[in-house]
Amino acid sequence: MANTITLRSSDDETFEVEEEVAFLSETIRSIIEDTENDAAVPLPNVSAKILSKVIEFSKFQVKAKKENESEAKIKEFNNEFVKVDQATLFEIILAANYLNMKGLLDLTCMTVANMMKGKTPEEIRKTFNIKNDFTAEEEEEVRKENQWAFD
Repeated sequence: MANTITLRSSDDETFEVEEEVAFLSETIRSIIEDTENDAAVPLPNVSAKILSKVIEFSKFQVKAKKENESEAKIKEFNNEFVKVDQATLFEIILAANYLNMKGLLDLTCMTVANMMKGKTPEEIRKTFNIKNDFTAEEEEEVRKENQWAFD
């Protein structure tokens, strides 16, 4: 059997994963290579809920590579994977960044970018619950300075 690594979430749950699954994270790889012991790898910035999603993604990626999975099947998995509520999506982005997982970070950031595509600034604020702290004059000034973005 492949080597397993124990990961410990911020809320103290542990997860046993195969080394190649864990090593999709450059952060975990560095921790393992630097410590060279069998203790659980602490991930203080990742909750159990989000870590389980990250592991789900990683396991699929490893399996897909081993089985030479079709692009269509990978795309289908990715599309389903990011069908989560906004708060979870942003937590996955933070985890992917912390864990240094480029593939997961790219996927989740692209999802957010697609949520913004074709929307006005007002629609984007509403989608992401962002308060507009510009005065009318400041907003007009930004629009003038960045007219190219509004064409």
